[in-house]
Amino acid sequence: MAIDLADVPAELRVAVAAALEAAGVDDGHLAVEIVDAGRIRALNREHRGRDEPTDVLAFPLDGSGPVVGPRELGDVAICPERCADLTEAAVHGVLHLCGYDHEADGGEMLALQGRVLEGLR
Repeated sequence: MAIDLADVPAELRVAVAAALEAAGVDDGHLAVEIVDAGRIRALNREHRGRDEPTDVLAFPLDGSGPVVGPRELGDVAICPERCADLTEAAVHGVLHLCGYDHEADGGEMLALQGRVLEGLR
């Protein structure tokens, strides 16, 4: 299998691919959608119970276990109005799709995110 980035905006594909590589993910499809503040607020309310806009949300699907057919990594929604750096938001969301959780991992995800971003400079 291979990575399918057809549903990732062209300007974010290099960053998304770098995040996947850093996380050790070498197969699957994911989508990144650029949304406005109203849409990300609705998604945040519906899926996290937080009635406020945010910068990035990730919706993982298949996880890391075996799957039948192509792996569906999930979807990332990014609100440019709410983030300082679109590339950083994309890397952040993709790492969440790969199973990282900065709220529970003692800094591992954010350290990896920093290394990915440094490698993109």
